[in-house]
Amino acid sequence: MANAAVIGKPDETRGAIVKAYVVLQPGEAPSAALIEDIQSHVRSRLAPYEYPREIEFIEALPMTTTGKVQRKELRRREEAKLAAKAG
Repeated sequence: MANAAVIGKPDETRGAIVKAYVVLQPGEAPSAALIEDIQSHVRSRLAPYEYPREIEFIEALPMTTTGKVQRKELRRREEAKLAAKAG
């Protein structure tokens, strides 16, 4: 894993869940096994409600000019996906 960011994603059952966006290192491929490894690693270090219920692999995280992750942009992407589903 090269970089990651998490956001709260609205959820009908829980109110909100943790969703992680992960940028992989060159040569690594996304897989179900990798998702499970990431989740179990985080679950062993944090409270059960803090581990990412969803993981999405992306090419690059939206960053500011000073190098901070733009979580607002990630939230906008999620809102756009939910709006498209509601359609």
